[in-house]
Amino acid sequence: MKRLLPLASVERLARKAGAERVSRDALEALAELLEDYARRVAAGSVKYARYARRSTIKREDIDLSASE
Repeated sequence: MKRLLPLASVERLARKAGAERVSRDALEALAELLEDYARRVAAGSVKYARYARRSTIKREDIDLSASE
């Protein structure tokens, strides 16, 4: 599957977390994990919105899904 997050953005996140240097392999692994987490939260959010009979995902759906 094609990567959605640019590695430069992932590197900025790692640097803000305190990393001085990050290998390309580490960036790719982190990007994969972040994308997987985002997909799971998005899918859960869709379920919450549908349960509420809405087609629009709201912040509360995201919050509920992320807390699972």
